[in-house]
Amino acid sequence: MLGINQGLAWSMTVNMKVDLVGKKNRGLALGLNEFAGYLSVAIVGFATGYLASIFGLKPYPFYIGIAFAILGFLISWLIVRDTSKFTALEIKENESVSGHNTESSSDGNGNGDNTPNGTLNFKEVFVQTSWKDRSLLAVSQAGLVNNLVFGVTWGLFTLYFASFGTSVNEIGFLKSLHPGIWRVLQLATGSLSDRIGRKILIYPGMIVQSIGIWTILFTHSYLGWITGMSLLGIGTALVYPTLLAVISDIANPRWRATSLGVYRFWRDLGFVFGAVGIGFIADVSNISTAIQYVAWIALVSGIFVSLIMREPAHT
Repeated sequence: MLGINQGLAWSMTVNMKVDLVGKKNRGLALGLNEFAGYLSVAIVGFATGYLASIFGLKPYPFYIGIAFAILGFLISWLIVRDTSKFTALEIKENESVSGHNTESSSDGNGNGDNTPNGTLNFKEVFVQTSWKDRSLLAVSQAGLVNNLVFGVTWGLFTLYFASFGTSVNEIGFLKSLHPGIWRVLQLATGSLSDRIGRKILIYPGMIVQSIGIWTILFTHSYLGWITGMSLLGIGTALVYPTLLAVISDIANPRWRATSLGVYRFWRDLGFVFGAVGIGFIADVSNISTAIQYVAWIALVSGIFVSLIMREPAHT
């Protein structure tokens, strides 16, 4: 049921912000959204841990979750308004500009990306987002690899650091660097992508992540690990809100929400591949080899984006 909540509530906050802000500020809005969400995770995680240390694991820590669920329900019911009218307005404006062309879009040089502008069913959107449109394909694979890296940092990196006799407190600090830096910086990177473009942040972000992983793997020192985890945070901040913004730039408003859902399916599948797939590689070989594979995967992902993705129009 918590997973269903994530699919409904969190996905809709993304869609609604995209509806509200218009074309020029999507990166900023999505950066704010991700920042607020993950900051809340950190704060509530600390608060529940503190309550558990004083009062035990239950019931008091769970009361916070119950209170937030009730509060969220009341806010969404009484205060939040549906954003469908903004989507309808955007569709009307797009059709007015394009002369009601619902077949394909073009970059003005005869190099149309064949992205449909009309109404598509779920199967058509899934194919378009996952494979047919090359920019959406590049974004979907980058999202998957980004979360694959994130899953590995929470699993294998813990075992890797512990294998050097690193204390629990030191491991906790190292693990916090990646999401901590990512959460703060995406406030700036989302807005930056609105001004200078999406692609120019995405492929360097994936490459920076691969450099961060290799830094962790080959330095064998606490300072090197701090540097590597910081690079991971910087790389993730460059790509995380920007990838969502790209989907919003490319997908027609008629099927944008579905396309965002398909992208998030591939992106969050990266957690599974990272935790299970890379964990399996570590079992049959060793942790260092598995981490080395992840670094190469991130590097190849960045190169793939640089070669395949087109810079979308978002202004």
